[in-house]
Amino acid sequence: MDSKSIGIVTFPINKNGVIPLSNLVDITSCLCPKPYLITGSEGYNHFQNDQSLTVYNIAHTDSHSILKRILKYLIIQLQIGKIIITSRHDVSTWIFFIGGSGQIIPLIIAKIVGKKTYLLLAGSEKKGADIVYHHLAFPVKLLINVGYFIVDKIVIYSVSLIRTWDLAMYQGKIFIAHEHYFDLNFFTITAPLADRPPLIGYIGSLGEVKGVQNFIQALPEILSNQPDLRAFVGGDGQLKEAITTALHERGVTTRVDLPGWISHDTLPKYLNQLRLIVLPSYSEGLPNIMLEAMACGTPVLATPVGAIPDIIIDGKTGFIMENNSPECIAKNVIRALSSPDLEQIAENGRRFVEENFTFEKTVENWRRILQDIE
Repeated sequence: MDSKSIGIVTFPINKNGVIPLSNLVDITSCLCPKPYLITGSEGYNHFQNDQSLTVYNIAHTDSHSILKRILKYLIIQLQIGKIIITSRHDVSTWIFFIGGSGQIIPLIIAKIVGKKTYLLLAGSEKKGADIVYHHLAFPVKLLINVGYFIVDKIVIYSVSLIRTWDLAMYQGKIFIAHEHYFDLNFFTITAPLADRPPLIGYIGSLGEVKGVQNFIQALPEILSNQPDLRAFVGGDGQLKEAITTALHERGVTTRVDLPGWISHDTLPKYLNQLRLIVLPSYSEGLPNIMLEAMACGTPVLATPVGAIPDIIIDGKTGFIMENNSPECIAKNVIRALSSPDLEQIAENGRRFVEENFTFEKTVENWRRILQDIE
């Protein structure tokens, strides 16, 4: 590798982005001297005292005003660009991660000062723009396309995502890699599936793109079909109050727990309570929670988005539902819980993670990719 450092850029992130970012930091720490990190919000809070990194904070507060959001977006990009300029003698390569494809100004600046640029796509940012930005979706998607054009290499989780995410025109600059790896002594099976209570759940961000509201709408049918079954919805986000209200309106509050944000340290405990975890997302890359659940021997039911179909083979390593409509979720939860092969499917999922998501494999793949650039 180059004797200079590798830098990572993210838009200011929430709690859900900390683990993927932390994984990428660990990987780059094996490949270069002290990595550089430009991030904000929870990303900065997590890494600010890490002496193995050079960390820069990008302050960010959200706004409901469209004009203020655009202005703040531009200011953040200018701040990132300034850091890239000042660190140009120390950093040879910049990896743009969470929210990176829309960072046009920093990408241009990195190219002007002669740096290698990589874009690691954790999800379909175009589809996310449709759901999250609503009326700003078109200009945001235009910026994303410009980012794809400017960057040297695009890194995605699966070959199948080239078609799914409309990346065919950039195929010549695409590499396959991920930042996922797991401590399989930590994410492990502490409660055999047969010994677990009749409990299903969702764990993740409480946001629109995750389809969690659809899961809430499906719960009355699921719970009425199985009188002993309970559910929980773990996580935090903008839909938290709406979910609480929806559970009350549907009369299932007494059978659904809302533990709030679940920390990384307690996640295996929660996963080892579940007989099934439901991931009804509209858009994904390669979700950590899916792999963490599989490592804990918890069967996964998910929508076929992102790289999920490359991991979850229906009836073999988990369950796939056709879409995330409440009716489809309910039907497939009942199907999964009734499967006579549920314990074998859980075992297959654990074995898949053991064979494919070690730290050593992940680092070596990134070493190859970061060397393979003109």
